Amino acid sequence: MSIVNIIGLGYIGLPTALMFAKSGVKIVGTDYNDNLVNSLTEGRLTFKEDGLEELFKEALSNGIEFTTEYQKTNTYIIAVPTPYILNSKKLDPKYVISAVNSVLDVCEKGSALIIESTISPGTIDKFIRPEIEKRGFSIGEDVHLLHAPERIIPGNMIHELEYNSRTIGADNPEIGEKIKGLYLNFCKAEIVVTDIRSAEMSKVVENTYRDINIAFANELAKICRTDNMDVYEIIRIANKHPRVNILQPGPGVGGHCISVDPWFLVGDYPDLTNLILTARKINDSMPRHVLGRIRDIMREHGFKDISKVGLYGLAYKENVDDVRESPTLQLLERMDEHLAFGVKVFDPFVKTRIVEHQFLNFEDFLNEIEILVIMVGHEHIKNNMGLIKDKLVLDTKNICVFDEAYKL
Repeated sequence: MSIVNIIGLGYIGLPTALMFAKSGVKIVGTDYNDNLVNSLTEGRLTFKEDGLEELFKEALSNGIEFTTEYQKTNTYIIAVPTPYILNSKKLDPKYVISAVNSVLDVCEKGSALIIESTISPGTIDKFIRPEIEKRGFSIGEDVHLLHAPERIIPGNMIHELEYNSRTIGADNPEIGEKIKGLYLNFCKAEIVVTDIRSAEMSKVVENTYRDINIAFANELAKICRTDNMDVYEIIRIANKHPRVNILQPGPGVGGHCISVDPWFLVGDYPDLTNLILTARKINDSMPRHVLGRIRDIMREHGFKDISKVGLYGLAYKENVDDVRESPTLQLLERMDEHLAFGVKVFDPFVKTRIVEHQFLNFEDFLNEIEILVIMVGHEHIKNNMGLIKDKLVLDTKNICVFDEAYKL
């Protein structure tokens, strides 16, 4: 079997590369970042994930290679970042376009270009096809285009790569079935072959659906706060209805999927996305809501020194070190706007200092604060509730075991 060249060795590309290599597929991972490639070549991972270390060792023993060079082969998986443009909210396809052009420089005739990166509906038609045709390649003969969006979440990546269903969008169903066979080397779930635009849209719709449902819970929390009602009790009772499943409110939405993908639809369909835009605004407003709750608690207890406030958690979700679009970082930005400097920060999973006044030792962190704001529900804090009982606690994740804690 020819090698599979995986482009982009970040949170999505690397686990995918390792899963393929473990299953016996010859893999070469390519990334422009020299430090990243050198680290992987020397056997050092660049982020933590349950099961990733063991998977990495198996992939290394099966001969996986890492390089900054694109390989001459016939199968490429592109898993580079896809940011959105802040002002227009539209996808910025520059990294995907760059990767495609680099593939075209070396690929064999008839190669399959599989884009795993999350892209907005129509991205391949608007940007990728013209780029390929501009280079003089015939799509369907010289190269085959496919879209196979990932569906994994940090903290459970390895399991979800293996057991989550997948979608493969292809111009040619026969090529789609061939690539389905490639993914079946490690994927034990259903793999659906469809057209490219349906594959593009389905991934964005999945994350937008989740964002809207989170927004309902967050708006409900705000409503209940204004009239002194217990949102968690109300949700608990409402969810006893067989057709109701309200999510839990929280301090905001982070990560590079739910907090980003809905903007692709807003940017492309501004006149048709009223609900989606409203949901985005609600979820983006939650860090400011948390700031208001901190102010309420400080006023109630006569505190004027913001440096006595500590934020627990920098990651965007529990039990990972991924801080992309983190609600805590969003909250720190809001505080900076209000000249609220000096708030302390701690996260047991973030081992290097990325913000001011960040502590790397939990007890040192607690010794410096009077008000603890739980922003992330790490197992670490659940296992150390006894250490925080003497603090004023704002629990945005509803995990505290004592009644005195303040809620959203």
